[in-house]
Amino acid sequence: MTAGEPEEPAAPATGLRAVLRRGAALSAAGVGAVQLIALAQTLVLARLLTPAEVGVFTAGTVLTAIVVVFSHSSLSHALIQRRTELSDAAETVFWVTLGSGAALAGLLVLTAPVLSAIFRDDRVGTVAAVSAGTVVLTSLLAVPDALLQRSFRFERRVIVDPANAIAFATVSITLAACGFGVWALVAGYYAAVLAAVVASWWLCGWRPLRGRFRLRLWRELAGFAAPLLIESLVERAVEVTEVVLVGHRLDSAALGNYRNGRRLAFLPVQAIVQICSYVLFPAFSSIAGEPERFARGFRGALRWMWLAVVPASALSAVLGAPLVVLLLGEPWRGAGILVQAMAGVGIGYALMSVSAEALKGAGRPHLINGMTGAGAVTAIPLLVLLLPHGLAGVGLALSASALLTGITGLLLSRSVVGVTPGELGRILLPPVVAGVVAAAVTAVLEYAVLRAGDRGVAAGLALVTVEVIVFATAFAAVLQVISPATLRPVWAAARRS
Repeated sequence: MTAGEPEEPAAPATGLRAVLRRGAALSAAGVGAVQLIALAQTLVLARLLTPAEVGVFTAGTVLTAIVVVFSHSSLSHALIQRRTELSDAAETVFWVTLGSGAALAGLLVLTAPVLSAIFRDDRVGTVAAVSAGTVVLTSLLAVPDALLQRSFRFERRVIVDPANAIAFATVSITLAACGFGVWALVAGYYAAVLAAVVASWWLCGWRPLRGRFRLRLWRELAGFAAPLLIESLVERAVEVTEVVLVGHRLDSAALGNYRNGRRLAFLPVQAIVQICSYVLFPAFSSIAGEPERFARGFRGALRWMWLAVVPASALSAVLGAPLVVLLLGEPWRGAGILVQAMAGVGIGYALMSVSAEALKGAGRPHLINGMTGAGAVTAIPLLVLLLPHGLAGVGLALSASALLTGITGLLLSRSVVGVTPGELGRILLPPVVAGVVAAAVTAVLEYAVLRAGDRGVAAGLALVTVEVIVFATAFAAVLQVISPATLRPVWAAARRS
């Protein structure tokens, strides 16, 4: 292998399972660090910036996420799945993503005045124009990210992601404390992307101009990536529409509460989903030709993700609002209401994540468009219908849409993987029953007895800790009674550790 040539995924002597365990452990460490940094940064910035300032940043960067899809994610997945002509494929992806990133950054600058008109605030357009350069920087991540993931090199999670989070937190908090307002967030955004680019290229070892750009390869890669591109575009378009509706129909302060509430609601979900999905796609790709092993891997991944997501979602439904008010302060109560109403999002995303990684790994990415369609036809109508109820309505719309999309994905992937409805029921139903019972017990304790959200910060957080312990105890006890087999792998893993 020549210098700069992409590596093939290694086949370690200890086997794929050992690699995945190591990957999950490293991913957990990296994602855990990122989530802790993100939580601390959100708490500090909530004390330094107003909801309106956060809302202006959210509105100004609303289109950035959707254009990044063109310049990064879909072709990156195609490169992960590629098995031949890797050097030329990497070279092709690099130049296509860089070119599209530059073009789309220019488009963002041109459309910035439109955003000012939509949100009725000139600062929104200025933020959009200034932030456009992050699209070009993000395009530089496509090839390094893909090569690190396809080679089962988990440094992406333990070095790159924490570097990104630390850079954003350091720069944004420092400038916000100095009174730069919304521009502290813009500067933090640039610092985060630049830190990720530097770390990714340093770890990857790949450099351009070692292969050849091939139009044929671009067409082949684009063919694999097209369904994923459609999925990502629809998902981002829905997010953009959410921001526009909330910002236009409500106000900048509500949009700021929406951003922070959404970020906090997704923290446990992202931690769980990212840890699993980062290893699932290359793992499923490796065993797609072994039906029994593939089905067993799918069931195991779904079981572990479900055991993590269901209790986290149930807890957020009960304690979301009190905890957010205690941590962020009374001006952010709307964010807490949103967190509670978004409790169903985590459950839906868990189903979506396992299903999507299985379909990609099996070489059937076009079926993901079924999930995409379910999300597209439910999210916006539900949002428009429930928006008059404020941020609570927004959260309920997001939860309902995510649940319907996740169920759709599960039905689509089940037929490909070969898992029976009975097997799915045995995996999914017991944790849901245990979560509902534990949530009911905790809700009575919070709203009828302790009322932690009405206390001072120290006392309130102490009472929330007690409530979390009560929830965990009730959840484990109910699950042990109704389905001891569900907890058996957990106890086994605990003994091994």
